[in-house]
Amino acid sequence: MSFGFMGIQFGWGLQMANMSSIYESLGAKPEEIPGLWLAAPLTGLLVQPIIGYLSDRTWHPVWGRRRPFFLIGAILSSICLFLMPSSSALWMAAGLLWVLDSSINISMEPFRAFVADQLPAEQRTRGFSMQSFFIGVGATIASALPWIFTNWFDVDGTAQAGQIASNVKWSFYIGAIAFLGAVVYTVLTTKEYPPSEEDLVATRSEKKGILHGATEILTAIKTMPKQMRQLALVQFLTWPGLFLMWFFFTTAVATEIFKGEPGSAAYGEGSDLAGLAYSFENVVTFLFALVLPFLAAKIGQKWTHFTSLLIGGLGLILINFVDQNSTWMLFLIMGLVGIAWSSILSMPYAMLVPCLPANKIGVYMGIFNFFIVLPEIIASLFFGDVMSGLLQNSRIAAVTVGGILLIVAGILTLRIKENNVAN
Repeated sequence: MSFGFMGIQFGWGLQMANMSSIYESLGAKPEEIPGLWLAAPLTGLLVQPIIGYLSDRTWHPVWGRRRPFFLIGAILSSICLFLMPSSSALWMAAGLLWVLDSSINISMEPFRAFVADQLPAEQRTRGFSMQSFFIGVGATIASALPWIFTNWFDVDGTAQAGQIASNVKWSFYIGAIAFLGAVVYTVLTTKEYPPSEEDLVATRSEKKGILHGATEILTAIKTMPKQMRQLALVQFLTWPGLFLMWFFFTTAVATEIFKGEPGSAAYGEGSDLAGLAYSFENVVTFLFALVLPFLAAKIGQKWTHFTSLLIGGLGLILINFVDQNSTWMLFLIMGLVGIAWSSILSMPYAMLVPCLPANKIGVYMGIFNFFIVLPEIIASLFFGDVMSGLLQNSRIAAVTVGGILLIVAGILTLRIKENNVAN
């Protein structure tokens, strides 16, 4: 059930590790980077609740409820991944990212609901942890691809200003194939439980149309369970911390630690090493995912999540102590972030599902995504001014702010009362 998530992570992993350096190679300034990342949160804000609403009401006797969305999103995403390395201008790369992120969201949101649909309550923590495992595997490979092409296949890792390096191009081509192949595997090898005849009759008798869908989504927002509201605040602070890392970690390493400029050998070397550090992060992510269910059973889901976020936040703050003689610390930093990332991908969802009505899991999962994308929209629109003013364009300072936000989110996790159940 979760193997397709490995493919989806090729789409996310490649852009997390490479899009900021692609933007800078095409002429973007540091303060422009957050705005250029606006595609992901805006498309998530619009697409995920709509896809959740539609998938809750979909049933096909062959393809099921969630799997049609997996497949459509994978086909569109793979096309965008193939086209991205052909970007010859900043506007082209930014435009393709909008389409890519819209397409990834079509696949991704139903995967969360898929686990909740298929598994009984006592297996869901294990199910979401298995998603973390496959996400970690996919992101490990995706993040390391540019380094692998340079060091194993002698593909050029540098490019002139205004061009994208060949090792990045080949990474996106391989990622497109992996994305589609992994999702197709899940689509073809899994089955979904059919709804009862009563559920089918109720679904067919419901009002349909855009207005009714929008009304239901708004009603669901107003009637969110208390535990979901508490988790929403945690998410609202967690994800800006991650976004700042994705915005600036690679370019911080390339420009402030390796002292390179876009197009230089030092910049390329720093970018590749940062990508390898991302890969190591995801090795830790999938290994820690195997431990998470046992840790959650021992100390509880919220204490597991609190501890993981605290470790990840402290890890990001350590970037202030890295120089060219201690680049091994980049792997320590991203290993600690990998512990947090594994928990972020599973524990909030495991705590959320018990408090949701079973017939609206898809739409509530989409709404839960609001509290991921809204802070990213805020960061994308306003953090450029913070960068150029308060932080004086220091990418390392921006990553440090991200670490502080993770720690605060971890502290807020302790407010959550576990195991609320929906009426």
